[in-house]
This record gives sequence, C-alpha cells and structure tokens, in this order.
Amino acid sequence: MENNETKTITIFVISDSAGETASKLAAAIMAQFPSVDFSLYRKTFVKEEVRLKEALEDAKRENAMVLHTIISKDLVKTALAFFEENAIYHFDILTSPIEEIERFTGVQRSGEAGALHHLNENYFNRIEAMEFAVKYDDGKDPRGFLEADVVLLGVSRTSKTPLSLFLANKNLKVANLPLIPEAHLPKELWEVDASKIVGLTNDPDILNGIRKERMRAYGLPEDTSYSDIEKIRKELAYAAELYEKIGCVTINVASLSIEETAAMILNALHLEDHSYFTTDD
Repeated sequence: MENNETKTITIFVISDSAGETASKLAAAIMAQFPSVDFSLYRKTFVKEEVRLKEALEDAKRENAMVLHTIISKDLVKTALAFFEENAIYHFDILTSPIEEIERFTGVQRSGEAGALHHLNENYFNRIEAMEFAVKYDDGKDPRGFLEADVVLLGVSRTSKTPLSLFLANKNLKVANLPLIPEAHLPKELWEVDASKIVGLTNDPDILNGIRKERMRAYGLPEDTSYSDIEKIRKELAYAAELYEKIGCVTINVASLSIEETAAMILNALHLEDHSYFTTDD
C-alpha cells in the first residue's frame, strides 16, 4: 500500500463468513488513529474463487490494505499469490495460528467457514441470558438476584443496563438494581453471595453532566433535583456505604467504556467469557 498524502486509508475486510472477526480488528486499528480518514469495505461470504478474485481486484483498485479471515486452503493460496503479485499489504488473521495448532496437536482444521456462528447450545444460552437481563433489569423482580451470575448495583446513570446486556452477550445472567437512598432494599439482595455482586460508582461531576444531558434529551430543564450535585454526592456516599457493608467489588465507571468495565467485572469475579466458544462439550 503506497503512502497517501491525504492520510486516507482504505481497508478491505474479506471473509468467507460474516467477517466480524476481521471487522473488529479493523475497528480496533482505526481507533488508534483518530486524525486519519478511513474507508472500510466488507466483502463477506466469499466462498468461491471467482468472488474472491473480484474482491481482490476491488482492493487493488482502491489501493487498500486487506484483513482477511478465509479458512479454505485453496482460497488462501489464491489470495496470497495475488497479494504477492500486486504488492498489497495484507494480514491473515486465521491461517498462522490454525497451522500452529495443527502442527502442535496433529489435528486438522474442520475447514468449515463460519464455524464460530453455529446455532448451538452456546448460542441459545446467550439468547436466554439476554432475555434474563431484560426481565430483571432495574430491579423489576428481585427474585432474579438469586438466579443471576452477576448482580449490578448503582445509582442512576452508572451504566447498569448496557452493562447487563453486554455481559449477557457473554452468556452471563445479569440482574441489576438502581440504588435510591430513600428506597427499601429488597431482602433478596442480602441472600446473594457477595462474590457475585458488583457495585458501580462514578465521579460526582461526571454524573452531574450525564444527568443534565439526560434531562436535555427529554426536553426538560437540566437543573433539577435529579442532577443536583449535592444530591448526587449523597447518593454516591449511600452507595459506597452499602458496598462496604455488602463487601462486594466496587468499580468506578467514570473513565471506562462498557467493554472495559465488563472486562474488569469478568476479571474481578473470576468469570469466563463464553461468547466465542462454540463447542457443545
């Protein structure tokens, strides 16, 4: 790929399946260069040589770098020959580690495109976890705390719901409870093992800004008791005292993305991310 004075980079994702793996890698790469203009093209379900050659010609025409996840040895061979002949930068995400596992174990790859996305038991467990997160969101039914893998606590706007759904996508059953100093805590909360509970908190000033923005989004005045900074401090102090009493993990989400917070929860609670495993063992 030649140097482009306009700093515009074209990336082609070529896959014999949905292309999610390569697309996520592309997104991670692009996030490192916020000042660079990127164009991302996805060529997915490329399972025939004629379609692969069309995609490769398109990439050549756009002077693109190519990220690819192609499982067929024959198609990989075709792609590599084209890249070498046309001096195209490329990164093969799957072949090298697959070959190493074959070498180490003596077991041959299945050669099946899209094996990650089977509708197997793991997939249906994920759907069940998503349904669980919706059913037991915002403390709708405290009985869900006793069935949950993770219970999230936090004052309003500490990302409880998006975190619940994100973790559900990793096959974890998550219930959450909004903390309001004046509200009664359900008895079920005290029956949950503290090792399954995560207390979410935030910085007062950041939470104040988030709540004001929330009010503006609703077309309401931003300065209300909901966004009052002193009230927010009292809410956070109440939450901190409760977390200490429970003895649970506490995470400040002020500077964290949902993905980062979820990773910290998985690590702190010693939970495994099963979202990428497709075997039924």
